[in-house]
Order: sequence, then C-alpha cells, then structure tokens
Amino acid sequence: MVRAKSVVKGARRPEVRLPALEAYEGGGLEPDGDYDGLEFRERDLAGQDGGGARFMDCALTGCALDETRLRRARLLDSVLTGIRGVGTDLAEATLRDVELVDARLGGVQLHGAVLERVLIRGGKIDYLNLRDARLKDVVFEDCVLVEPDFGGARLERVEFVGCAVRGADLSGATLKDVDLRGAASVEIARGVERLSGAVISPAQLMDLAPVLAGEMGIRVEG
Repeated sequence: MVRAKSVVKGARRPEVRLPALEAYEGGGLEPDGDYDGLEFRERDLAGQDGGGARFMDCALTGCALDETRLRRARLLDSVLTGIRGVGTDLAEATLRDVELVDARLGGVQLHGAVLERVLIRGGKIDYLNLRDARLKDVVFEDCVLVEPDFGGARLERVEFVGCAVRGADLSGATLKDVDLRGAASVEIARGVERLSGAVISPAQLMDLAPVLAGEMGIRVEG
C-alpha cells in the first residue's frame, strides 16, 4: 500500500493595491481615529495614542513608532515600509491584507492580535510578542526574528522563507500547515513539542535533534 504524501497548504499572500494617496497633514494620532487613503511619510508618531483607530488603504513610510499606542487598531489593505520603534503597542489589533517591509522594531506587543494575509519581509524584529494571537496566511520572508513569542498562539498556513528564527517560544501554540522548510535557520527555545502541524526539512530536523531529545528525556552520550 502506497501512502499519499501529505501536502502543506501554502499561505495566501496579501495583494495590496493602494490608490492615489493624500499626504497626512494632521497633528498627532487620535484614539478611534479614521484614516483612509493617507500617506504617513517620515512622521514621528512616538508616544502617541491611536488606540482603536482604523487605517484603510494607507502607507506608513519611515515613521517612528517608539511606545506608540495602537491597541485594538485595525490596519487594512495597507503597506508599512521602513518603520522603526521600540515598545510599539499593537495588542489585540487586526492586521488584514498588510505588508510590513524592512521594519526595525523591538518589543512589539501583538498579543491577542489577529493577522490575516500579512507579509513581513526584510528587516529585524526583536522580542516580538504574539502570545495568544491568531495568524492565518502569514509569510515571514528574509527577516530576522529574535526571541519571538508565539505562546498560546494559533498559526495556520504560515510560512517562513529565507528568515532567521532565533530562540522562538512555541509554548502552548497550535500549528496547522506551518512551513518552516524555507527558513535560513530555526531555533526553538521552548515548546518544541508543539511542532506537530509544522513541516521541517531534514537538515532542520538534525539541528533540532538535541532539543527534541531533551524534550523526550533521551540521553545522548558518546
């Protein structure tokens, strides 16, 4: 009997086509603000409060987002390029059909967030907090993720392509159709037993062997 080879369902990438945009001429962000068809270019949004705001068909280019509060914000059909910041708060936010390109971020709070059809390409994100988040059709491409926290998160049709994943926490995470084969490197600090539902390459299996052995209580001696 020949067993059919399982097929990993690929992630659907966002297809963002921005309309002609108007330059944002306002002051600071406002809680529950409504931003439609705007370009935020080289704006210093550090420390501002845009909690609950909606960004639709927007471009944020080269903006500073240090300690910017965007809790429960909605980013829809938008492109974020070259943004930078530490401690950006996007907890419980919704990102749908979003491209995040060449970001330099640290300590981003995305716990409880919903990401659907999101492409994260290039750049480096340190200490990304995705605890209890829902990721569906998400692609991490050619980026560096340092100690990302996926604890309790649900990942479905998520791909890692050409990126380095260092010290990931998968504790309590649920994975379905998660493809790690294209990642440049994968390092799991905690929750390696949650890799059920993911596909890895033979080389990655060898790299993860010591962690897997430790999880299973296997002693490896020369």
